[in-house]
Amino acid sequence: MNHTPHSPAERPAPPTATHACCSGHRDAPKSDDGRVLDPVCGMRVDPATTPHHAEHAGQTYHFCSAGCRTKFVADPARYLQPSPQAAAPQAPPGTQYTCPMHPEIVQDGPGTCPLCGMALEPMLPSLEEEENPELTDFRRRFWWTLPFSAATLLLAMGGMYLDIIPPTVRTWLEFAFSTPVVLWAAWPFFQRWAQSIRRRSPNMWTLIGTGVGAAYGYSVVAVLAPQLFPPSFRDHGHVGVYFEAAAVIVSLTLLGQLLELKARSQTSAAIRALLGLAPKTARRLREDGEEEDVELSHVHVGDRLRVRPGEKVPVDGVVVEGRSHVDESMLTGEPMPVPRAPGDHVIGATLNGAGSLVIRAEKLGSDSVLAQIVQLVAQAQRTRAPMQRLADRVSFWFVLAVLGAALATLLGWGLFGPEPSWTHAVLNAVSVLIIACPCALGLATPMSVMVASGRAAQAGVLFRDAEAIETLRKVDTLIVDKTGTLTEGRPVFSGVHALVPFDEDVVLRLAASLDAGSEHPLAQAVVQEARRRGLTLSPAQDFESGSGIGVRGRVDGHRLAFGNAVLMQEERVPVQALEAQAGRAREEGGSVMFLAVDGAPAGSITVADPVKASTPEALRALREGGLRIVMATGDSERTAHAVAARLGIEEVHGDVRPADKAALVARLKQAGHRVAMAGDGINDAPALAAADVGIAMGTGTDVAMSSAQVTLVKGDLRGIARATALSEATVRNMRQNLAFAFVYNALGVPVAAGLLGLFGGPLLSPMLAALAMSLSSASVVGNALRLRHAATSGG
Repeated sequence: MNHTPHSPAERPAPPTATHACCSGHRDAPKSDDGRVLDPVCGMRVDPATTPHHAEHAGQTYHFCSAGCRTKFVADPARYLQPSPQAAAPQAPPGTQYTCPMHPEIVQDGPGTCPLCGMALEPMLPSLEEEENPELTDFRRRFWWTLPFSAATLLLAMGGMYLDIIPPTVRTWLEFAFSTPVVLWAAWPFFQRWAQSIRRRSPNMWTLIGTGVGAAYGYSVVAVLAPQLFPPSFRDHGHVGVYFEAAAVIVSLTLLGQLLELKARSQTSAAIRALLGLAPKTARRLREDGEEEDVELSHVHVGDRLRVRPGEKVPVDGVVVEGRSHVDESMLTGEPMPVPRAPGDHVIGATLNGAGSLVIRAEKLGSDSVLAQIVQLVAQAQRTRAPMQRLADRVSFWFVLAVLGAALATLLGWGLFGPEPSWTHAVLNAVSVLIIACPCALGLATPMSVMVASGRAAQAGVLFRDAEAIETLRKVDTLIVDKTGTLTEGRPVFSGVHALVPFDEDVVLRLAASLDAGSEHPLAQAVVQEARRRGLTLSPAQDFESGSGIGVRGRVDGHRLAFGNAVLMQEERVPVQALEAQAGRAREEGGSVMFLAVDGAPAGSITVADPVKASTPEALRALREGGLRIVMATGDSERTAHAVAARLGIEEVHGDVRPADKAALVARLKQAGHRVAMAGDGINDAPALAAADVGIAMGTGTDVAMSSAQVTLVKGDLRGIARATALSEATVRNMRQNLAFAFVYNALGVPVAAGLLGLFGGPLLSPMLAALAMSLSSASVVGNALRLRHAATSGG
């Protein structure tokens, strides 16, 4: 390239010293070659030739393009900070850059890949869609030199009709017009060509640089020293020149790069959309009761923040006051707003509904759910799919084979072709070099993975790597945990049964009054139901917890015992009148607690871990997709079978320990099945790690999520159907890209070598070869971008 944007460590400081100029204004300091720094993109420009200038604070600044000038005029202070980061894209501080084809290449600033010559991209894109500096540079080179390429082509193609221009003069004009195109516009190509030779890493630029250099160099010698060529090189007494081929190849290659770079920038749209969800400020409640708006970076853990109706939740936290419904669809894919009340957790960047909330900040910055989602998506986008290994093995040898084919074409046509044989030889050899595009082969799967990872995140599914995307579609057996996976994972009130002379509200009020001081999840479910019904609780006295069997105490002067059958036996309270109803509740998977008042049975309360509302629909979609469903849970066999019966799950394993779940996965894999395991707890981690694809509920533990290849942000099994559908679409897209790249090159190289000409057909012009090559990579990227609209319904 003509320039390489400075890394942050190397970037010159903004202009401070100035000097007077004839206009009375001050110019930014010049370098030794007279060029100055564009404060927006970091390029060096010549103040005498660029038409883009702007004045600020008495100083004149110069820009490479109108776009940079517009950005500067809109916000000069942004680009004149003491340590500008204006080399675009404006990635977050500390962002590293990597190659989309070679993720092992990582550096601190923008540049080009030493292996393939592609422009490096930020590993984490910026919130603002700043333009790639290479795209800006290539656009400038393309438009400035396009008239020269057109003039060269016009002179060459229309020469026979331009009798007023002698052939020798016309040739020198072609030389003059094509030289700035090849020596300036194509300079980045030759830099990458030299880099590929120096590093012994043949790539697309090896072919383009060789082809353009050969066509231009041959033509220059033909103009300056035609006597060096033997008669076999002459056509009608003149040595043919190919300035138009060299110039047009450069312009078309630049056009192809513009299309590709523009398309590649869209692959980060999903991450940029996630970054854009985060609000910029939060409304903090001070100790004196006043409220203030503060930057999000000034919020600390424990701060109380107000979220007004229609505002975004600023950070991850827990509700301490108020009730509302929160729309979490932007992170979880769940379309229905979820109710939030005191004690419930909220996720930063989600949208509050009509109610007002006060939350306590818990997770900030990189610890937040949004930040972790962005990091997971960015990480997945930079991993390599197993399918890419084939392309990797082929690409290196492919370039060498093309160089060999070009040499064979040159010699074959030159030695054995019809007259003018060496004219045909040079044109066909250049066509072979130009038409072959290993870049399309290398981009085939990385582009699909990048787009699919972002699309999955929008649907509430996070893939840890590309291998998980490719493997999920092969799964035929899904093992699911019960608690927290099929069910909500938290007990809720199910029902109350009273014996005369008590009624249901009295039983519930007494039990809740006794349980109000307990932290047990079952007790909390009872208390919450009493409060929901508006019952007034009384203080409990002589409270005593019975080590897992229940509680005792006094409420309103009555001696109470509330717990399971073992507690009732200790209290010598007969509960036969309640057993029939309790048995039915247990068959439905509920937990039954009995209440005794002054030594007599008063009633029972059932608490259950309800099945998620989405579970039946999810299981139905998974079965329709051909998956075999297996339940494995640590709950009792009786409860497990009760839940399985309601959900139509035929294969059930109850009372299993963590090691048993992992062993079940191993047995199924040994039997030839591709196994996925879905769970949310620490006890599921061994099985998640052992499965072909581990699927963690985003509502579960960090241990589970770190052991899994896929995380469902909402903890909704319907996400598996969405993920499987996307996996199918992504693999299909990768195969299409690879097939296109292979077929394109398999057909293009022989045609460019003149295969059709041997049978009386036309020869392929190097300019048409350049057009085909330029469009090939853009076509691959464009096909990958179709995944942004891929259906994730699981159908």
